[in-house]
Amino acid sequence: MIANFSFFLLLSVSVFVSPAYSKAAVSISPKALNRSGDTVVIQWSGVDSPSDLDWLGLFSPPESPNDHFIGYKFLNESSTWKSGFGSISLPLTNLRSNYTFRIFRWSESEIDTKHKDHDQNPLPGTKHLLAESEQLSFGSGVGMPEQIHLSFTNVVNTMRVMFVAGDGEERFVRYGEAKDLLGNSAAARGMRYEREHMCDSPANSTIGWRDPGWIFDTVMKNLNNGVRYYYQVGSDSKGWSEIRSFIARDVYSEETVAFMFGDMGCATPYTTFIRTQDESISTVKWILRDIEALGDKPALISHIGDISYARGYSWVWDEFFAQVEPIASKVAYHVCIGNHEYDFPTQPWKPDWAATIYGTDGGGECGVPYSLKFNMPGNSSESTGTKAPPTRNLYYSYDMGSVHFLYISTETNFLKGGSQYEFIKQDLESVNRVKTPFVVVQGHRPMYTTSNEVRDTMIRQKMVEHLEPLFVNNNVTLALWGHVHRYERFCPISNNTCGKQWPGNPVHLVIGMAGQDWQPIWQPRPNHPDVPIFPQPEQSMYRTGEFGYTRLVANKEKLTVSFVGNHDGEVHDTVEMLASGEVISGSKESTKIPSLKTVPASATLMGKSDSNALWYVKGAGLMFVGVFLGFIIGFFTRGKKSSNNRWIPVKNEET
Repeated sequence: MIANFSFFLLLSVSVFVSPAYSKAAVSISPKALNRSGDTVVIQWSGVDSPSDLDWLGLFSPPESPNDHFIGYKFLNESSTWKSGFGSISLPLTNLRSNYTFRIFRWSESEIDTKHKDHDQNPLPGTKHLLAESEQLSFGSGVGMPEQIHLSFTNVVNTMRVMFVAGDGEERFVRYGEAKDLLGNSAAARGMRYEREHMCDSPANSTIGWRDPGWIFDTVMKNLNNGVRYYYQVGSDSKGWSEIRSFIARDVYSEETVAFMFGDMGCATPYTTFIRTQDESISTVKWILRDIEALGDKPALISHIGDISYARGYSWVWDEFFAQVEPIASKVAYHVCIGNHEYDFPTQPWKPDWAATIYGTDGGGECGVPYSLKFNMPGNSSESTGTKAPPTRNLYYSYDMGSVHFLYISTETNFLKGGSQYEFIKQDLESVNRVKTPFVVVQGHRPMYTTSNEVRDTMIRQKMVEHLEPLFVNNNVTLALWGHVHRYERFCPISNNTCGKQWPGNPVHLVIGMAGQDWQPIWQPRPNHPDVPIFPQPEQSMYRTGEFGYTRLVANKEKLTVSFVGNHDGEVHDTVEMLASGEVISGSKESTKIPSLKTVPASATLMGKSDSNALWYVKGAGLMFVGVFLGFIIGFFTRGKKSSNNRWIPVKNEET
């Protein structure tokens, strides 16, 4: 019996590490990291007859099965790989569990065309394990607070702060007006969600699920108007974060500064099951430049849906928050829900006309990470109809300076007679136009777009039917939308007809160009179905495929929105809306934030790697077509006076 067991054990080991490859070895340095963004160097040697498909897998927790990797890198990224040895450096995010690194042999004959990632690329094979490293830990950093982000509450002289840690032991925030005197403190409420709360795969599968840690939420109160406050979060027993700072809202100020975009996602230093968004690095970099240039002026960020693009792979949320922490810990970071945070097969509101609109884009998350990792003003929530907690942060509003901001959900019921519709109606009717002469509405799916988004035709019609009358009758100034991954500015518009002033004709902007690179084509000319030609309709004043974000600057006399392109960090389009109702299109005046100083992008430290070389679609093909053509064609795309109104499609399957 003992002999049989020994034979079985030997056979089991040989399945994982074949004797033919037993000389291979993997080592790491250092063996412990302190915080997210720290770099580990993985070295290997003894790989016989190396193949360009040999790969390095990242695993966390370390006992994960071979096909449950976090991500992977091909060994041929090292210049010495053909000699059977090499090294790769990776900045890692603290997932509150240890990592290990495994090297696998994979050959072309073993490619399984049925086992693919989100971009339809074959996932690497795990049949031949060559070597595995010892474990890498984050040491005491597991209990340290990370993923720090701010947001407004319903009370003007407060600021909410949220963060993540590895356990539920009590944590605090301490804060004050001097860096060396944090005399105020508040306890943070800890909460978490479980795998059973996810409603579909991959979120509730063993591949997609990872422990999300504990989410902490607390509020800094009794803040003085427009004053810089210093703060840190944590505890004496588990450790404190670095001291950070923000500028409190000023109830007496008429000035508003906001950075606004949709569909950003995040980048990862490895390839994983889903596409990640390398361009998001530039978006965060330029916004951080702008925030630092503001000095002691308050500001906010609006990310209007499709936040992390985790789509059920939970560690991508950790990557996202690690990437945005440099900006989200300095200014309030506000969000609204998108299809990739929420949509699931059994979602409670799915009328017949929306059967093909609301699908599986949420990856089984059914809004749970979004609802717990953020806590926006108001108390909107809806039941998921599953074991999941109610979905929060659906619709809410607040004032800042001369602008009233309203956020809505395009993923849940917005039709007349529903609770969201009544909230929108009452909110718009109660705006104090003396205090806030400008009203900005934000949602994910656009009411207007000239992209060829056929799948969303019905939802746009319903939005025009039910929501546009509220916008028109209540003189909404500006409507911002994401979902379509490009920038487009419309004329002052109502019922698809251009007006001369914004009262009664809100200006619509599509701003889903912050990171995701799927690009549907523009609407082709109807009478040329076989030879697509993409004329720019009269209502579309400016459109481009370039990545970037928008700046909003307002006082009581004027609201200016500028589109900043990621390729150079410069303004490429502006529109001004005057309190008198006039709309000035394309002006280059007043595009800079007051007191904006020049800050070199190279001086901005992101704590994440710039990008990784990806394989197949994310390799030479799509990165060349998607990014290069997106930039070049986007750069030469101009406003109505430009002669170039064509667009080359990159991918039209999904938004």
